[in-house]
Amino acid sequence: MDVANLASQLNAETILPEGIVLTTLLLVLIVDLISGRKSAKWTPYVAIIGLLAAVAALALQWDNPTPLGFLGGFNSDPLSLVFRGVIALSTAVTVLMSVRYVEQSGTSLAEFIAILMTATLGGMFLAGANELVTVFVALETLSISSYLLTGYMKRDTRSNEAALKYLLIGASSSAVFLYGISLLYGLSGGQTQLDEIAVTIANSPDSQAIGLAIALVFTITGIAFKISAVPFHQWTPDVYEGSPTPVVAFLSVGSKAAGFAIAIRLLVTAFGSMTEQWHFVFTALAILSMVLGNVVALAQTSMKRMLAYSSIAQAGFVTIGLLAGTDAGYASMMFYLMVYLFMNLGAFTCVILFSLRTGTDRISEYAGLYQKDPLLTLGLSICLLSLGGIPPLAGFFGKIYLFWAGWQAGLYGLVLLGLVTSVVSIYYYIRVVKMMVVKEPQEMSDVVRDYPEIRWNLPGMRPLQVGLVVALIFTSVAGILSNPLFTLANDAVIKSPVLQSATTEAPTLASTLAAPDL
Repeated sequence: MDVANLASQLNAETILPEGIVLTTLLLVLIVDLISGRKSAKWTPYVAIIGLLAAVAALALQWDNPTPLGFLGGFNSDPLSLVFRGVIALSTAVTVLMSVRYVEQSGTSLAEFIAILMTATLGGMFLAGANELVTVFVALETLSISSYLLTGYMKRDTRSNEAALKYLLIGASSSAVFLYGISLLYGLSGGQTQLDEIAVTIANSPDSQAIGLAIALVFTITGIAFKISAVPFHQWTPDVYEGSPTPVVAFLSVGSKAAGFAIAIRLLVTAFGSMTEQWHFVFTALAILSMVLGNVVALAQTSMKRMLAYSSIAQAGFVTIGLLAGTDAGYASMMFYLMVYLFMNLGAFTCVILFSLRTGTDRISEYAGLYQKDPLLTLGLSICLLSLGGIPPLAGFFGKIYLFWAGWQAGLYGLVLLGLVTSVVSIYYYIRVVKMMVVKEPQEMSDVVRDYPEIRWNLPGMRPLQVGLVVALIFTSVAGILSNPLFTLANDAVIKSPVLQSATTEAPTLASTLAAPDL
């Protein structure tokens, strides 16, 4: 094989966005080694510029006629482009909200950003992985970096405890997932590429049925852990409560998006011939996640734990799109994750701001906040109402698209359950809003009564303010102006061969339901 032929088969330009992220990561580390703590004034902005450049590179690859790279081990199709963009954007917003938080804790900001961008690299490679070894290496890169981020505040015993729990449960999950894909490797006759595995399994004898069922269950276990689906959610509330809040924000969006990306690729490709079986399992996961996530959230007294159970419930909602198995279903998944990025990160930005000023995240301590901090109250209220699906915010249109896709696909029970549990979720979101806005002055909490003077000129506060305003604007207008985003998601489905070979015939959501476009 000559060099030119090898270069064409490697097609390294498919990982140009990841190359930009890696270069930015190395630049942050080198500058930090040279200039020390002084680099904290501008390394966050270098990281954000690098991440936005990676998103731009992803956009330029949209109509790439040769999306396969590295001998078929990486697929840069529009499906992966959307998920990689969501992961990169979630990291950029996370960096904005991290500056003040990390500096106030007395730890190194550059090291935090470097580990965060390593996790981003793992998530982006996972979203485009088309081969079993690439899948596992990318998954472990994301997981190990997440463990380090969870325990980054080493002086905080809660952070140490959260990291230990996450490490132990995550390692077990990775071992189970690895066993599942190793079974898949053996049963497919030594194939590692997903499309070749799919062909082999489709023609496999009946004697392999039990082995394939075990491989499917073990693989789904690893995926369910990554997306925090019940009953593999046990780590989520404790890790969310004990981890640094910016880390929780990234895990709730970036890590979850990577999990859904590999779920789609693995299930519709390698397990395409076992659609009925994995539909049954994911239906159970969706039901349990929507019910337990929303019901248990009602009893939470910590804002971070409430958002943890909220993220479990959101995973159940997104799974409806996966189970629909249609163009509309996959498009609604991607659309919902795009809007979920901003409304969830916006909520966590408000939690960070409140905890920086008061040192607590107890829901009861938010009483009367409107009278002391109107911007924070407005931002948190809009993000929570959007998560609950209140029109005309982005979350409402996201849920409408998901439920309509599920209804068209015949998932009537799941959609009705989703509607009922959405009503339940509105209660605990509005409870927080009511506490902030409606409380009389005499009912104001002691923490809010002693609320410090709002000073945006403190080091690291401007990025936090920018992140809040961006999330607030996007969450407010993305619902009303949702057509461009949904067109993007719909085009990604139509232009991804892996999804076109898996979708069933059904009317597309774009042709049936369209949000008003101003």
